[in-house]
Order: sequence, then C-alpha cells, then structure tokens
Amino acid sequence: MALRRRRVKVYTLKDDQKWDNLGTGLISSTYVEQQQGLSLLVHCEFTGSLILESKIKTYTPYQKYQGSLIIWSEAENHGLALSFQDRAGCQAIWEDICRVQGKDPSIENTQNLLDESEERFDEIPNTSALVRLPNCELNKLKQIADIVNSVLPSPIRSERLALILESEGYIKKLLRLFHTCETLGNTKGLHHLHAIIKGILFLNKSSLFEIMFSDECIMDVVGCLEYDPALAQPKRHREFLTQVAKFKEVIPITDSELKQKIHQTHRVQYIHDILLPVPSTFEGNRLSTLSTFIFFNKVEIVNLLQDNDKLLSEVFVQLAAKTTADDKRCELVFFLKEFCAFSQTLQPQSKSALFQKLTQLGILPALKNVIGVDDLQIRSAATNIFVYLVEHSPSMIRRFIMQEAQHSEEGNLFITIVIEQMICDTDPELGGAVQLMGLLRSLLDPDNMLAAANETERSKFLNFFYKHCMHILIGPLLATTSEDKCEKDDTVGSSKNCPNNYQTAQLLAVILELLTFCVQHHAYYIKNYILKKDLLRRVLLLMNSKHTFLVLCALRFMRRMIGRKDELYNRYIIKGNLFEPVINALLSNGTRYNMLNSAVIELFEYIRVENVKSLVAHIVEKFYKAVESIEYVQTFKGLKIKYEQEKERQGQIRKNLHSIVYNKTLRKGAKVSEEREEVCFKEDNEEGEAIMPPLKTSEPEDQFPNRCDKVMKVKKTKVNKDKADLQKKTSGGFKFTSSHLTSSPNGSSGIDLVDYPEDEGKEAGPSPRKILHLSS
Repeated sequence: MALRRRRVKVYTLKDDQKWDNLGTGLISSTYVEQQQGLSLLVHCEFTGSLILESKIKTYTPYQKYQGSLIIWSEAENHGLALSFQDRAGCQAIWEDICRVQGKDPSIENTQNLLDESEERFDEIPNTSALVRLPNCELNKLKQIADIVNSVLPSPIRSERLALILESEGYIKKLLRLFHTCETLGNTKGLHHLHAIIKGILFLNKSSLFEIMFSDECIMDVVGCLEYDPALAQPKRHREFLTQVAKFKEVIPITDSELKQKIHQTHRVQYIHDILLPVPSTFEGNRLSTLSTFIFFNKVEIVNLLQDNDKLLSEVFVQLAAKTTADDKRCELVFFLKEFCAFSQTLQPQSKSALFQKLTQLGILPALKNVIGVDDLQIRSAATNIFVYLVEHSPSMIRRFIMQEAQHSEEGNLFITIVIEQMICDTDPELGGAVQLMGLLRSLLDPDNMLAAANETERSKFLNFFYKHCMHILIGPLLATTSEDKCEKDDTVGSSKNCPNNYQTAQLLAVILELLTFCVQHHAYYIKNYILKKDLLRRVLLLMNSKHTFLVLCALRFMRRMIGRKDELYNRYIIKGNLFEPVINALLSNGTRYNMLNSAVIELFEYIRVENVKSLVAHIVEKFYKAVESIEYVQTFKGLKIKYEQEKERQGQIRKNLHSIVYNKTLRKGAKVSEEREEVCFKEDNEEGEAIMPPLKTSEPEDQFPNRCDKVMKVKKTKVNKDKADLQKKTSGGFKFTSSHLTSSPNGSSGIDLVDYPEDEGKEAGPSPRKILHLSS
C-alpha cells in the first residue's frame, strides 16, 4: 500500500513553456552517497529504470499545490513537477523536503517570508527592507504599481513580494479597491490596478494563482484586466464570460468539485489566451506556472469524468438514440470532442485506459451514427473525435471494423461511411476529404499494424478492404475516366464530373494520393487490383486535364509503380503502350520549364539510371524518334546508349553461346568416332584370338565373317540417338552457317564427324585397322 501512495507522474517544463510527461513511477526519498544528501528518486513502475534523481537542496523553493503536486526549479527555465496519485504520498515526500530545509510541513512554500535565516539571501544585509508595500489605499495605487513592476527582473525580490502578497491578504484588498474605483469612475486608478494585477500574474507563483482564481476573486481579476491603458475603451470581458459564454450541461453533473474545476479552467484559459499579452522570447518563463495551472486542471477534469461511469454511459446512450434532437446531439458531440481534447494531457498509459473505456462504452457506434449527418458542425466535430481515436490506436479501430463486418450489411459499414463522406465532401477546398484521407492512410499503413505475432491482422484487414471498400474509393476515378464520359465532356464542356472541373480534380487528386500510398505499401494487393481493373490506363487519362496538379498526381502514381521494380508492372506498361500519354504530355508542354517537365524527365532519368532493361528497350524502340530532338538534358540520349549497350551485350552473349555449342559439338563428334573405332578393334581382337581358322587364300576376302558389322549396327543405333539429342539441343534459336565450320576434303562440313546414317552407306569395306589386323 505504501508503494501505491508513492506512485507519481514526473513532468518537466520544456522551452516552449509546455509540460512534458517523463513517465510514471514509484518515488522514494533516499540518501545518495554521490550527491552527499537526501535525494528524490523516481523509478519506472514497469522496468525499474531511473526516471528522476534530484537532490533536495537547502535553499531551493519547493511549492506544494492542491495537496497532490510538488513543483520546483533546479535551474533557470528548468521546472520539475511531481503529480501524486493521492495526497498521502504527496504529504510524505513534502515532509522529507521540509525536514531537509528545516521547515514546518504545514506550509505550502518552503521559502517563507517569516523565516529568520539569512543564509538564502546572505548577500543582502536587510531582507525585511528589500520589498515594502505601502498600505492598500487609492492614493497609493501608482506607488504599488511601480513596486510590483520593478521587482519582476529580480527572482529574489519577486519571491519576497509574492510572499508578502500571500501572507497579508493584499490581493483581496486590491480587488476591493477595484470596485471602489469602478464605482467612482476613477480611470487612473483602474489603469494602475491593471498594471498591478498583470504584474502579480507575471510573478508566476501558484500560491497567488490559488487566491486570484478562486470563485471569489477571478471575475474581479478579469475586471482589472479590462482597463488596459492602451485601449481607448475597456473591453467587456466579464460580460462575455457571464452572459455570452454560458456553461451547458449536456448531461447533468452532480459532482460540485468537477463543475467548479470546469468553470475555473475555462476562465483561466481565457485570461491566458485573451487578456495577457504573448510574452517575448526573453519573457517566455513568466507564464510557465500559469500554463502548469491550466494543464493540471485539465488532467484533474479528465480523471473526474473518467471515474463517472454513469455520466459517460448516458452520453453514448443519447448519441445512439434515434429520438435525440439535433440540437442535443450537437451538444453531446461537442462535449465528447472537448473531452478527447483534454485527454491529450494524460500520459500514454492513462490515455490508453481512457480510450479503451470509451470504446467499451460504445464511442465508435455512436460516431458511426453522427459522422454521416447533414449538419456540417456535427460532422466536423465527429471527424475530430475520430482523429483522436485513430491517432491513439489504429489497431483498435481496425478490430471494430472487422467485428462490425461480420454482423452488418456491406453498405452500412463504418469504414464505407467514412469513404463516402470523403468522396462526397461539399467543401470547395475539400478540407474534410483531406482529413479523412489521412485517417484512411493511417488505418491502411502496415507499419502501425501488429507485428508477426499476430500477422493475421494485416492480411485479414487488407483482404477485407480491397474486397469490400476499394471499389467505393475508386468509384469517382472510374466514373470520370470512362470512355463515354470522356467523349461527352470533350463535346459538351467542363461538367461537374469532368477532370477539368476544379472540385472534381481536387477529389481525384486526394484519391490518387491514397492509391499511390497503397502502391508503395501494399505490393501484392494493389498490384492485383491495378492489373485486374486496368487502373493505370484510367489514371493516365487524367493527364489530359487542364489542372497541372492532377496531371502530376497521375504521373506520380505511375512513377511509384515503376519504382517498385516489378517486372509484372513493366510488362503491363509495355503491353498497354502506357508511356504514350506521358510522351504526349511532355511534347505538349513544349519548351516550358515547369513541374510537369521536371517530373517527366525525372521518370525517364530513373529508368535510365536504374537501367530497367525492358522499359529502356520499349522507350527507345517506340518513342526515341519523337524525343530525339530534346537535347537540354541527356536523358533520352542516355537511354539510347543503354539500349545499344544492351543490344551489343546480347549479341556478344549469342556469339559466345554459339562458340560454346560448336566446340561441344566437335568434341562430341570426335569422341563418338574414337569410341567406334575402339569398339571395332576390341571386337576383332577377341574374335581373332578365339576362333581364327588357318589362313586360306583360296577363299574370297569378302567372305570372311564380318562380325564387326553387327557391332557397328548396335553402335550406329547409339550414335543416331546421340545425334537426335544433339539436334534437340542445337535447335533452340542458334543457326550455324558453313562459314563457321571446317570443311572436309570431300566437301562435307566438319559436322560430318558425327556418324549420321548417310555416312554408313558410303563405307565400302572394313576399316584400315581391321584389314591390317586380319592380314597380319
């Protein structure tokens, strides 16, 4: 339980005066030998890593705020804050700090005005005379204003003045004088009060803010700030806050603390944004504590709302109900939008828990009901809520979409409604369509899908999207680029659905941007879709549009396809002769040096540099004559050089292959002849040794048993088989002429070394080796 009480969030003040969450951990006050003193240590509650190590210094001003915050500065413009889970943990650490500094734990600021120790200000001999405010009277207002503004450059004097204002109830006395001046119409006094109150705010002390922003004082503070001497007439800010900006409870709030915190935060935010001037670069730290005040108020509001399950459930029930009036629905959506905006102040773990809870309560079905309504304000607010959800967890949205697809009709899916809202945006600049396109891209981005442990999320969602949603997305593109439509638009003029219509061109550009993203990240799915629908041909029809931005979008789509280095894409482009619209656009652009010219040249330069052989050959063979005259870049000449080099290389390869096949053929023929002779020699030798009769010269020589002929018949069959195999190997596109072969003395080519059938008929008798053997 002690660990739970010491659970804290650590914040640091950035240069832009915004608080950055360093993380959540468990805090302890421990003696650190290296620091030689008691230090505050915060370790991550999950990994145990050190988030913060800060030595408690004797004279560093620490402030306890709202019973659960401790704020201090370790260096100029380097503020730190600890937000405790409960007050008990905050009080325990505060007691340790006060013990080190020798202070009473009951105070909320460790540097008290009544402290008699002079060690902190030892360079000033008389601290009590450092800042001395006169009595709070009308005739002393100018003197008070001068003192307040004179101490601002000095941190020490500012701190002393803040302690005086807090301890003597001075602020409330000043505000009573404000009522007196306003009643008497004392303009000079009101101008002095404006300077005094603004100077007190610039003291940047949370203890003073607690007094000034209380329900009793805050409207009087606003009243003082109305009387700016630089204005001819005072602004009526109080009237705006009390009469114009009215608080609406879309759902009755019974928690008085929550209601008071909402009122206070709204008014303090108004003071910060409207009434106080934007500080210069050198004064940026003056309003840091005020920003901190607003920040922690928002965190507290979100936590209080999150704990109120009954209120949030009622919001979603009324949003989903068909009987809810449009005005009421609008207020509910605005409430949710503001709630989600406040939730951005939470740390990641708390934000994740909040959005998980909102999902369980039914925020997505509620959004589905309102994101497609006709009311522009409701639709815009619902889109903003959807942005918060997608940015936080795209996987959560994808899971809802997949679950919904199993139980809803195809035309009534959340994602199809989003796509339809994108392509039906009535805004001339398509601001909503661009925003929704960004959300779809986040949902389709494989980089934010779950890793290999759950690879099915990616494949299932992309399969679902390309099967059920892609046809809706590209519907306007197919409708605009149909042949009948293009012919009609050419004859009639620029209709609303013509690519020459500005709003239609803007929509097509948005669609093409998303398709280009898909080409880059969905290699398999989008490739099948492009080839099936002949999509690139349709896209390139848009290059005839008069809007250059749309022409460039179409060109970028093709460039991304070629950049994939997929030979299937290349063959598709070659077969469809799809470079023709690009070449025509280049030639139509003439000598103008513009984005279109650069984009087309870059496309062909990429093909040249990457040496995409199939595309290089196609471009040179088909279009080189048309672009041969373009000499201000060497791209097309470079393509011709690449083409000729490749052609020469292919010729050399064919020549080398011809030589290799010829040499193999020679070696094969020689080997066959040697084997035939060897077989004949062995056969005759065996036969002669085994059954040779006495030599009889009376018998004719041609009557000798010629068993070698039998052997040759068997060998002939094998040789014929080898010849058939050789013919199959050499019949694949290589043709040999007699000039490449060596002729024999009788006029036959060198390839006759192979034992072809016609050679058998030319043999007149036994081989010389055989005759010699028999006569020996």
